[in-house]
Amino acid sequence: MSEQESQTEPAEQRMSQVVIQTETDLHEEDDDAEDQRRQNDRNQQGGETNQIISSSDVGNSTATVKILLMPERHMITVAFTIGLSILDLKKHFSFKLRVPLDIIQITLDEKSVDDDQTLMDIGVQPHGMVQFEMSSLDPENYPMRPDKPQQEYNMPDVITVRVQTDTETYQDVVVEIERATRGKAFLGGFRHTVTKTEYHHAAVQTMPKKRPVRSIESFSRDTQTVELKHQDQQCYRNASTQMTKIGCYVSNMEDKLIAPGTYITAEEYHSKRLRAVITLQSHVRRWLAKCFADKLRQAKEQHLAWMENEKRRKKEEKELQIRDEYHRRMNPESKRDFDLLYNALKKWRIEEVERINVTLSGAERKAALCALLEQETQFISSIEQHRMAAGTRNQDKAIQAFLNKSAEPKRWRAFDGKVTQMDTPFTIRAKELRDLYSSVTQAQFTKDERLDVLLTLKHTVKEHKCKLTQDIVDLIDREMDLLMRGVKKSNLDGLRKRISTLFLQYIKTPPFNPQVSKLLRVPQDPADLKKNIYLCRGCNEYQSCTDFALNTNASAVGLCHRCMELDNKARQREDFSLYKNILRCLCDTEAECSPDAKITYLLQEQDLRYLVDVLWGAQSALSGWKDLHDLMLVRWKKHLDWSPWNCILLTKEEAAAHLKLENIEKAYDVVVIRNVKQKHTLARKYFSQIPAMAGCLHDVEIQPGALGKLLISKPITKAIK
Repeated sequence: MSEQESQTEPAEQRMSQVVIQTETDLHEEDDDAEDQRRQNDRNQQGGETNQIISSSDVGNSTATVKILLMPERHMITVAFTIGLSILDLKKHFSFKLRVPLDIIQITLDEKSVDDDQTLMDIGVQPHGMVQFEMSSLDPENYPMRPDKPQQEYNMPDVITVRVQTDTETYQDVVVEIERATRGKAFLGGFRHTVTKTEYHHAAVQTMPKKRPVRSIESFSRDTQTVELKHQDQQCYRNASTQMTKIGCYVSNMEDKLIAPGTYITAEEYHSKRLRAVITLQSHVRRWLAKCFADKLRQAKEQHLAWMENEKRRKKEEKELQIRDEYHRRMNPESKRDFDLLYNALKKWRIEEVERINVTLSGAERKAALCALLEQETQFISSIEQHRMAAGTRNQDKAIQAFLNKSAEPKRWRAFDGKVTQMDTPFTIRAKELRDLYSSVTQAQFTKDERLDVLLTLKHTVKEHKCKLTQDIVDLIDREMDLLMRGVKKSNLDGLRKRISTLFLQYIKTPPFNPQVSKLLRVPQDPADLKKNIYLCRGCNEYQSCTDFALNTNASAVGLCHRCMELDNKARQREDFSLYKNILRCLCDTEAECSPDAKITYLLQEQDLRYLVDVLWGAQSALSGWKDLHDLMLVRWKKHLDWSPWNCILLTKEEAAAHLKLENIEKAYDVVVIRNVKQKHTLARKYFSQIPAMAGCLHDVEIQPGALGKLLISKPITKAIK
């Protein structure tokens, strides 16, 4: 049906499209009279329509409902199911007009309509029409106004078409207009020669059916095959000449005399073409050779520049390493720095003993050894003095870090990436105690400022009554009395140190500062002290299991960390910092390659030292480089996780080149491969003693026949006659 015909349909045939009429009241009365006339005509034909529509579908039929908004008299037309009640109609317009449900009043012929009545109860026939008046009980706050006034006509969603089924029988058919979401294609048209009106061919509204997806993929061989055919053909060329004759003169001023030249045979012609081709090829090959030489020259220059940069980089790294080591020796702060000092002292002593044994003998040798022992004692005393001073500084830093961590507010990251902070009563309490501790330990205060700080501290600790707080109050009173008597500050250092120490103990007590309960190493529950406690055979003290270091082949708990450090300083004086660096580099590399790897986190410094020194000889497996600063452990087969039986010790440059190899068997010699596999067998045997590593073994046992492949040279056997 065309759009022009749809415009002539009555308003009661519109289903879901709401039309707002903005005509004057006079036009509205004319429209109402016309609608009433059409309603009477339809009521006369109701019998025939009811014969077509079954009784079960009457309640689901629709009718045209006109709503006249009072007092502005705006008309709203909507299609509504006759089986629904007036309450459903109110709910619909309450949502559309955005007004409360209880203030809507609907009347019919100036009479109020009950909410439980349906359109059928009122007398509305299927596909009929009815007009209601809708007003507001609170017109000042909630006036009845249309939601979106419509100034132009829109195609309705549903129209009613009357179809003649018999000679005197008609049937009303509801036609739903489908809103196409795609643009229709232009199919052409024509123009009327008289009226000049353009007519376009219409496209159907039915969407095209999708082609079924076939599970078998098929190809057309005709589109993939191309037939080629070569054929030579001589084109014809017609030409004509004009000569001088009677009645026709042709000038010969521009004519040329052509004399026959030397006859060239086919062999001479082909030989001439061959010489020309050779000349061209020689020039082209010269140009290609020149380009190739330029590329080689540029590659050589780049390689030389890279080698120079690498040499400079290695030199700078070496200088930086020497400067860092020198700074650590001159200004030791951490345990690693003092281990480095003791290791250097051990090397110096060994060199001096060797020199004395070579150059001196007898009584001179004994005197030189005694002098060496005395000098070594002085060095140890100097190192211990530095260690005690560094311990004091580190203790102050640790206390300040502990107080700052306990006073930190709660932080969390929101969905938008912003960090939110929140202070709790516990963090506020910890922050106040931290600031008070900083004031107590401050030494640049005047007499009056110090008295104010002591008075604040006294009021703070007096909130809790116990022996600790009583001791702090007594010491505060003593210092205040001495300050009032004019005692020098230098004579009060010991007393102030006692006050700061007791106040720090007060801060670390959870009943006084609840925030520190999560930061203390000693559990607050006495029952937890009985768990995982072992006796150290060195200091005869019970300590937690985390204070002991277990080797791979250890069967019992030995010495604690403190006793092992003391024994190392007194006897072996070994420095594990290089092995710690190798282990840290290994853990970082494996964390990037395989986040689920766990073998690297089971190793300790002693295990890595055995792997580097004993199995690999503390040198590169390829070049034999022995500087541990340049060595690192990488995977032997890069597609497998790192393990002691899948690793190789190489320099950093060799490791980078090794990880780029695709086939190890072709890259390395058979001797190198057998040597590496032999070391993997020894590592598998040693590290299989760890239960956690034993579960990660790929091959727990090696077949006896495979041991012969690990030998570099095989024994020669005599043939049996």
